[in-house]
Amino acid sequence: MSKSALVISGGGSKGAFAGGVAQYLIENDKQEYDIFMGTSTGSLLISHLASNKINAIKQAFTHVTQASIFSNNPFVIKQKGKIVKTKINHFNVIKNFIRGKKTFGESLNLRQLLSKEISPSLFESIKTTSSEVVVCVSNLTLNKIEFKSISDCSYDDFIDWIWISCNYLPFMSLVVKNRYEYADGGFGCIIAIEEAIKRGATHVDAIVLTTEEQQLNRMRSRNAFDLLLSTFDFMGDQIYLDNLKVGELLAKKHNVKLRLFYTPRVLTTNSLVFNQQEMEQWWSEGWEHTRNMLKNNRQ
Repeated sequence: MSKSALVISGGGSKGAFAGGVAQYLIENDKQEYDIFMGTSTGSLLISHLASNKINAIKQAFTHVTQASIFSNNPFVIKQKGKIVKTKINHFNVIKNFIRGKKTFGESLNLRQLLSKEISPSLFESIKTTSSEVVVCVSNLTLNKIEFKSISDCSYDDFIDWIWISCNYLPFMSLVVKNRYEYADGGFGCIIAIEEAIKRGATHVDAIVLTTEEQQLNRMRSRNAFDLLLSTFDFMGDQIYLDNLKVGELLAKKHNVKLRLFYTPRVLTTNSLVFNQQEMEQWWSEGWEHTRNMLKNNRQ
């Protein structure tokens, strides 16, 4: 029996681009998916995509702000023209440590937003379909990646797993659930092609929120905060490459049709900055890029 999967990688605010890609694939390319898999920002999209509520998730995703995400924001963001400079908010970080927290910031507002955007009725409607909606999280206590399917979860648990999948440490919340510490799924699996194939996918469309070839040489770090972000970005790039290599090998071995959709350019150097105007542009850019890509492939 053939199964089709849509897999969306992590990438913070760049998830807006993935939304545009997915919209074109579902509405214009008429793709019907049996499996929806998301890591981090990808997990924010897949519930609405599975229920074909694309306009609703587009409205919600492209209007996210820093305040929508952070209950305690560890960043100070200053923008001059097109140049965005990010510094650490020392007051908020110290406040978090005084409260006994282990992270620089807290993302409780994102948990509240998820409860608002993914209603119990939407959750139940997805569970009654044959679609498999799966979220990737990192279990830090057991040192392993876990995949949480909507079919195995209560409503509150599933909202928790999506929230956990997005919590990019040490800037967002560290969550203790079932006595284990959990964090962003991207710390171990940024693009879950391998898992989609293991679940029986014979066709995989994977949206990879980075460029196919490296197009960026990073500037020297200006401070400890810059260095931390650069280090995490470097590690994330290596995880991307490993995930893609394994995914492509498995696809070839099992004769799985694999289509990869990359960003055509570097969208941002800090995906934890949520700019409404930019994200609306990226959504449109994702739609346009996918249309042109598939059109050229058919010629």
